[in-house]
Amino acid sequence: MAATTATTRLDAHALRADFPFLEELVNGLPMAYLDSAVSTQKPRQVLDAMRDFYEHSYTNVHRSVYRLAERATEGYEGARRKVAAFVNAPSEREVIFTRSATEALNLVAYAWGFDNLGPGDIVVVTELEHHSNFVPWQYIASRTGASFRHIPIDDAGELRLDVLDSLASEGSVKVVANNIVSNSLGTINPVEKLTAWAHEQGAIMVVDAAQAAPHRSVDVQALGCDFLAFSSHKLCGPSGVGALWGRAELLEAMSPFNLGGEMIRSVALDKTTFNELPYKFEAGTPAIAEAYGFGVAIDYISEIGLDAIEAHEHELVVYTMERLAELDFVRVFGPPADRRAGIVSFEVAGIHPHDVAQILDWEGIAVRAGHHCTQPLMTRLGVTATTRASFYVYSIPDEVDRLIAGLHKVKKSLG
Repeated sequence: MAATTATTRLDAHALRADFPFLEELVNGLPMAYLDSAVSTQKPRQVLDAMRDFYEHSYTNVHRSVYRLAERATEGYEGARRKVAAFVNAPSEREVIFTRSATEALNLVAYAWGFDNLGPGDIVVVTELEHHSNFVPWQYIASRTGASFRHIPIDDAGELRLDVLDSLASEGSVKVVANNIVSNSLGTINPVEKLTAWAHEQGAIMVVDAAQAAPHRSVDVQALGCDFLAFSSHKLCGPSGVGALWGRAELLEAMSPFNLGGEMIRSVALDKTTFNELPYKFEAGTPAIAEAYGFGVAIDYISEIGLDAIEAHEHELVVYTMERLAELDFVRVFGPPADRRAGIVSFEVAGIHPHDVAQILDWEGIAVRAGHHCTQPLMTRLGVTATTRASFYVYSIPDEVDRLIAGLHKVKKSLG
């Protein structure tokens, strides 16, 4: 890709040629897609590779010795190796393909939680969690008799670590679950500190990296965590596939999550034994071409460079917050630009976020309006929903200018 340079900067205008969706018009206007936090668009490189895989390399994996099956299996397992390298996993055996980051987090909650939690234990999440790293733990805690607690945020949308000692005094902390980047506020969380605290308590650390892995380097060994989940669709890959990384010794001790084909070693009328890692947790026919596309997407963003992506998004966030500060009818939520990723959530005084998003859509601007699967956070902020703009490699300052112009039209129409 000629879009990268020898420096850590990326050329978003050049990269935009890779994305067919940018050729679409909305009401005669080019689309300004400012909703990459919900899902990113897909470059031609990924789309073409998946079509070629389906046309020339597709059959089921791990089951046959004919040449086509060997190509399919190599494509699938090659993607696993790419995922392992992407998060610096000690072993590719520790990488499990799932349908999504949500399923990966549920896998840990069920397969680890039911066997290891009980009365007197404490599960700790944060007020910033996406429902997928909140609700499973709340549910498992209620089913096992464990207590469910949260780390609150301050008025800037950052975690209050001063409550940790108080939480530890309530019982035996067994699980700490936290995202690296808040999908609602863009807050960058101190996961390394929380991991150290969790381990001091004898707890496992479960990290939701869905909103971080596409935008910044993620290293499971540097984080020191025990489990980490992320998804393909947020990093230019297909939907329907995600990944869980977990420490081998923990995964090996856990019960299976799904049962059926592929995850078995042997089956008899009186007993079934289970397969080795990672196949123990990959029951049935997997999302083969999607996993392959996941690997191609990792190649794509790795070639651009995660440092370049992070710097590009930071520049856009700084510019967006400067422009929004010009509007006295807009309130921005969350920390300052230097402590957040490429996400800006805000409200327009007196106007519901859904109405804001609808008028912006008339102007060809796509933003997210809602609670962003973070209802406890919305309650803390004192709102039912926010409007959210989020960025990726194809985002450009001109789209921020269009957002600001669109907000003036929102104010004029409904204010």
